[in-house]
Amino acid sequence: MDIVEIATDTIRLGQLLKLANLVDAGSDAKALLSQGRVTVNGEVETRRGRQLVRGDVVRLGNTAVQVA
Repeated sequence: MDIVEIATDTIRLGQLLKLANLVDAGSDAKALLSQGRVTVNGEVETRRGRQLVRGDVVRLGNTAVQVA
């Protein structure tokens, strides 16, 4: 599992996907989310604006990242 450090208290899911290099653009994130391919803490998430906090785990396929 990769660790992605953020400088603020929260980060939006779409921003995290870009920061972690899981997508190239917000439009890519939107497509993956609408297909139900992204989970947050084990639950499918479809909202690109979902606020994440430290400790949250985001998974796309076989890749997982944790917010730190």
